[in-house]
Amino acid sequence: MAKKAISEKQTGKIEEIPTVNIGIVGHIDHGKTTLLERLSGKWASLHSEELKRGITIKLGYADIILYKDGENYNKEKGTPIRHVSFVDAPGHEMLMATMLSGAAIIDVAILVVAANEGIKPQTIEHLMALQAKDIKNLIVVQNKIDLVDIAQAKKNFQEIKSLLKGRFDNAPIIPVSAQQRINLDKIYKAIAEIKVPDRNLSGNPIFLVARSFDINRPGTSPEKLHGTVLGGTLKQGKLKVGDEIEIKPGLLVKEANQYKYKNLRTKIVRLLNGTREMNELTPGGSMSIETELDMSIGKSDSLAGCVTSTVGKLPDIALSLNVKYKLFPEVYGLGAHIKVEPVKASELLMLSINTTMSSGVVKHIKNDTIEFSLKIPVIPFKGDSLGIARNMNGHWRLIGYGEIV
Repeated sequence: MAKKAISEKQTGKIEEIPTVNIGIVGHIDHGKTTLLERLSGKWASLHSEELKRGITIKLGYADIILYKDGENYNKEKGTPIRHVSFVDAPGHEMLMATMLSGAAIIDVAILVVAANEGIKPQTIEHLMALQAKDIKNLIVVQNKIDLVDIAQAKKNFQEIKSLLKGRFDNAPIIPVSAQQRINLDKIYKAIAEIKVPDRNLSGNPIFLVARSFDINRPGTSPEKLHGTVLGGTLKQGKLKVGDEIEIKPGLLVKEANQYKYKNLRTKIVRLLNGTREMNELTPGGSMSIETELDMSIGKSDSLAGCVTSTVGKLPDIALSLNVKYKLFPEVYGLGAHIKVEPVKASELLMLSINTTMSSGVVKHIKNDTIEFSLKIPVIPFKGDSLGIARNMNGHWRLIGYGEIV
């Protein structure tokens, strides 16, 4: 059963509509954040450094209700058909870890390719990241068509089609000018036609933490202070206001001159799905959990990468992992054809697991399975997809993907 969100028609009637999580990915400066602003009405890059530099550094969020009005689709009027929760992921090569975290919490990806620049190394790398995270639904936006002539637009369209062949053969490619608001309705239509994934409501709750915040403004009086807020998505199960929850691996603390992770326990004070306050969360959408934890604990995304559930429902933290893996034929994102060399014993690799990153030393390789010894503990779930990266000239580059066994 698909997750339902609550919406009001213009008549005031309440009805349930399905939620879909959509990530916007692609090369830096190809127009992802502008596209999101046009689709949602919200400028997602609110971090001060992002505003100064004009790029997305952290994951940005926005949500809308998608309406159908006759044969037209929009975010303002008609019959509500989708609650759409957007995640804006960074395109810069140095921020692939953040992009991979974003890919862990989405159902659908919108890949943005600027027609005036064409396919760039990070375009391909992001496409491979979606494969690593087992994202099956893709919409391609051929952006900035107002900056090219018809011949170049057609040439770029065919290049995109060739890139998708064998990976996302049925993905729609939509020519768009986000700046001029051209063909936004076609994107809405493509979103409306995607099948909403089935959600597991009966399993133990699994909330993937992608961000953590202190939302209090300076000078807030003590009686009005809010606790730490966790941002992310509920993968399965249900969470309710008042539930006692635990957060693993938790907070990195120093005790007796040694660093270790401390599991956290707290209660849910408030729940939000997008901008709507809820008494209960079910899977689907970008969500926030306000807790009773001291606001200082969640500052600066210190709990990002953790997993949350009701007390006693999470697996033990793991410092070793068995992964069934597959390597890509070449390294993407470098702008050159460089073959991926085989994994070697004792090699240090980076693993993207749900919304966390951990470095792992290869302890043993047998056929298509690697045993890793991890530097940072993770919460393992059998069957979860992960990305595998290798350090090349000081940068972590995706070389393959795998599944926890």
